Amino acid sequence: MERACDHPPSPSVSKPAYESDIVIWEAEAVVQEGSAGVVVLAATPIGDVSDASPRLIAELSNADVIAAEDTRRLRRLLERLGVQTDARIMSYFEGNEARRTEDLVRALDEGARVVVVSDAGMPSVSDPGYRIVTAAVAGGFRVTAVPGPSAVLTALAVSGLPVDRFCFEGFLPRKASERGRRLAQLATEPRTMIFFEAPHRAAATLSAMVVAFGADRRGAVCRELTKTYEEVRRGSLQELAEWAGSEMRGEVTLVIGGATQPAADLEAAAGTALSLADGGMKLRAAAAQVAREQGVAKNALYELALKRQRPRHRSTVPEDKMPR
Repeated sequence: MERACDHPPSPSVSKPAYESDIVIWEAEAVVQEGSAGVVVLAATPIGDVSDASPRLIAELSNADVIAAEDTRRLRRLLERLGVQTDARIMSYFEGNEARRTEDLVRALDEGARVVVVSDAGMPSVSDPGYRIVTAAVAGGFRVTAVPGPSAVLTALAVSGLPVDRFCFEGFLPRKASERGRRLAQLATEPRTMIFFEAPHRAAATLSAMVVAFGADRRGAVCRELTKTYEEVRRGSLQELAEWAGSEMRGEVTLVIGGATQPAADLEAAAGTALSLADGGMKLRAAAAQVAREQGVAKNALYELALKRQRPRHRSTVPEDKMPR
């Protein structure tokens, strides 16, 4: 069970407060022995500001440097939490992450406590943070985290889909062809899958999932989690794709059930498609026919058959035609 703060407050410490009359204690966790620099990945609220933990507030208050994905959002968060900080605040986003990582490592060399925050949730999970973690580890600096809100786990928990095994796939490629290939690779994934998606691409992504995973695969669209207009829509991929055809707003997390069809069935179907292709049928047409007949995902079947066909073709090239 997660605890907001691992250290009990000292009765002699003054007790500032922030909105909702929640008492915030000065966390002893931020006091470090010696002067070695440390990186703190701090999870921030994904919607409801009252989800901020006492330890998050303490870390923001005591940081030497705060690296924020969006400094304007950070300042609004500090204001809403009633946090005053003397930290040096710097932007740290995809466009400048590589360059700014060097600046942060120099700050660590000087013994700074560097707190990294993203716009929402845990830094480095589809957000900036990975580079400073690897650089800090390589430099021998301590890396720790402030646990907190996560759109990934929140969406999984409320989806109504199996939670015993799951995987996070982040954002899919924007180009339709690349997205289709990625989804085809995931068609036989047995674990529940979690994706982030932009609201204006959600409908197209769900339609692509219908093609790759099948219309009856179960899923959930989680929108505006923990916010005033939170919405969780559950159903088959076909139902969700039709519903998403209307305009969608807000942060979107997609949770998709894993494949229930054994991989062996897809292997057998690929063998059937290859046999038809050997008889003169185009492989794509053969895959489509077998997919209809056997009820497997067409794109996944075609990708597997194509993968198995290539080595066969290489092995049948006459020796005198081999490149030298």
